[in-house]
Amino acid sequence: METINNVYEKLHTLGLQLPKPPARGGVYVSAKSFGSRLVYVSGCGPSIDSAVVQGKLGQNYSVEQGQLQARNCMLNVLAVLEAHIEDLNKVKQAVKITVFVASADNFHEQSKVANGASGLLADLFGEEAGTPSRSAVGVNALPGNIPVEVEALFELCDPEYPD
Repeated sequence: METINNVYEKLHTLGLQLPKPPARGGVYVSAKSFGSRLVYVSGCGPSIDSAVVQGKLGQNYSVEQGQLQARNCMLNVLAVLEAHIEDLNKVKQAVKITVFVASADNFHEQSKVANGASGLLADLFGEEAGTPSRSAVGVNALPGNIPVEVEALFELCDPEYPD
């Protein structure tokens, strides 16, 4: 199995930093642990530091812009995860992500947009542990008219038996 280096060093090397976790937009928890090693993170949008991002892919944004938005969604997911588990180096692997893409009727590149989110995980946690299973779903609209939303499931290392 591939060795995972310090996630925070990798973020720094990529010129990225985790934002403040986004505020919840309803009656739910942002992250929920289940079993002894699994954490589900609720859907996060692309807005970082209260910057407003609205519109649809194929209408207001290109695939490349959508990939950046998906990456920003994942940064928000990771910020929520860190607030929940305190240290991202506890992540054993990214298990699954779902990427929702608000799409114009003629836009069919949702999977390319999703690469922005899954690519960031692979960069941070390594190809084997960071590349999740994935669904990329085109939708008519997302809350707040955001263009992309990402939810995720992570497996944590067993503290008694570190990998």
